[in-house]
Amino acid sequence: MSLLVIAALTLRVGGRTLLDRADLTVAPGQRVGLVGRNGAGKSTLLKAIAGIVPPDGGEIRLAARTRLGQVAQEAPSGDGSLLDTVLAADTERLFLLAEAGSAEPMRLAEIHERLRTIGADAAPARAASILAGLGFDAAAQARPVGSFSGGWRMRVALAACLFSEPDLLLLDEPTNHLDLEATLWLENWLARFPGAAIVVSHDRGLLDRAVEAIAHLDHGRISLTPGGYEEFVRIRTERAAQQARAAERVAAERVRIQAFVDRFRAQASKARQAQSRLKALARLPAIEAVIEDAPTRFAFPEPARLAPPILALDGVAVGYDGEPVLRNVSLTVDMDDRIALLGANGNGKSTLAKLLAGRLEPLAGEIRRTGKLRVGYFAQHQAEELIGDETSVQHMARALPRATPPQLRAQLARFGLDADRASTPASDLSGGEKARLLLALATREAPQLLILDEPTNHLDIDAREALVRALAEFAGAVLLITHDRHLVELVADRLWLVADGTVRNYEGDLDEYRSLLADRARPAARDTTPTKRDDRRERADARAATAPLRRRAKDAEARLARLAAERKTLEVRLADPALYAPGRVEEVTAANTRLAAIDREASAAEAEWLAAEEALEIAS
Repeated sequence: MSLLVIAALTLRVGGRTLLDRADLTVAPGQRVGLVGRNGAGKSTLLKAIAGIVPPDGGEIRLAARTRLGQVAQEAPSGDGSLLDTVLAADTERLFLLAEAGSAEPMRLAEIHERLRTIGADAAPARAASILAGLGFDAAAQARPVGSFSGGWRMRVALAACLFSEPDLLLLDEPTNHLDLEATLWLENWLARFPGAAIVVSHDRGLLDRAVEAIAHLDHGRISLTPGGYEEFVRIRTERAAQQARAAERVAAERVRIQAFVDRFRAQASKARQAQSRLKALARLPAIEAVIEDAPTRFAFPEPARLAPPILALDGVAVGYDGEPVLRNVSLTVDMDDRIALLGANGNGKSTLAKLLAGRLEPLAGEIRRTGKLRVGYFAQHQAEELIGDETSVQHMARALPRATPPQLRAQLARFGLDADRASTPASDLSGGEKARLLLALATREAPQLLILDEPTNHLDIDAREALVRALAEFAGAVLLITHDRHLVELVADRLWLVADGTVRNYEGDLDEYRSLLADRARPAARDTTPTKRDDRRERADARAATAPLRRRAKDAEARLARLAAERKTLEVRLADPALYAPGRVEEVTAANTRLAAIDREASAAEAEWLAAEEALEIAS
């Protein structure tokens, strides 16, 4: 039995064909991740399933009485509380409660029976639990929904959609308005959701942990692959390799047969064999090599090196209108640091980012910056500050008034904004293209510290991977605020926890932080035995005891990787004959001096890594 059947579906938008006789079947309870490049038609397909966009061909069939759930396009507003707004999503419960006030005894009995069947008594607790998971405490749940900002109200819209318990849940980029904590909660919720779901997302963590299959929308067709995103990539890569090898074999056979025909076609004694070979040539299958779209590449400018620390905070307080949001912050940043901020939205992560970027002045304490420090700051809200009728080149020209047109275009090209898109007005750029423009603007002066506040919200998966690669090669410091766990795991080697009005080093890793959040969210279960509690506590204590050692080992390993990359760059430079031209003696000397320093630093890092690993082995 199928819940949803899409057969030979054709969808067109603005004369462009997005889906061309595409097929997809979703079974009851099946959770599917829908992926594809920006503009492939993923959101349009969800709208077609919901009946908002009519098909241009084919059909979409839903099983009888299927209840669809989709996040409202407009954020909810008004004077109603968050809890009441979410409860209103269960229209049947609301209708029955209203009818019960004036129903006759016979009908009243039927209403109460139906209310018991749908679990109406437990509805407020369930709605409160969903809101709590998405970051609203009990006090926030009682506030009017209209008192919250647009991003928080979209969380309420998501909560209402989840609360409605549909048979088929349609989610389009559900993590865009969430922080890491709410994203981790949503992953767990989706993994337990008993209904079917189609989730459009560029969040690899969500696609690996919350869905059972990946539907890939590519060149107008949909292919379904079992498993999460990692399995999808593995299978797709293997298929592409097999197809490429088959194409190579057929091409080689064509060359061999054609050579025989060309050689012997004019000889009467070989004419029959040549004709036979021509027929064989016609029978060869037409296998085309897999042609991937041009890979996405980002490249950050190379910053000048500065002595550590490039930034130091000592007893700093920061906030707004004289009211501190964060107090007693004492931290340092070096050029080799890759830092990710943990903590729920509203705890002060963006406030800290603005402080480090120089957008806020401290209310108390001291900030020391290296004199030549340049900071690049990216924040998603900056897209609203772009001038709609100005092109990317014009934006860059205002930011770099002394740069030549080729230099302006070269900086934009670092982030995949080619000549056409560089000349497109900002109002006509997609969300992903605007994000690329903001990255190009943030890094225009080759900063030593790059602060990225939710950089991946509108980037597709390929662009996110390009960002990961570029950050790995970047020679400066990075501070990340992101809900993208995959980005944090691959980039960050230090974690700062923003909580309880301050900022401190977090010695654990993301798995431990996830466990910490789960433990805090889990209510005290009455049937939990003391033995189980003790066991969990012992494991937590053991993790906490060894966390500093694991952090030391990970930091040392990351330093070794960065030093190896820098050594390789220097060796290539020193192998270039042009470096030894007259007048460049100082450059050669500086490069050799840095190479010797790298060797010393690598030896120290390797010794530190070995010591930490040995200590961990003893501790375990």
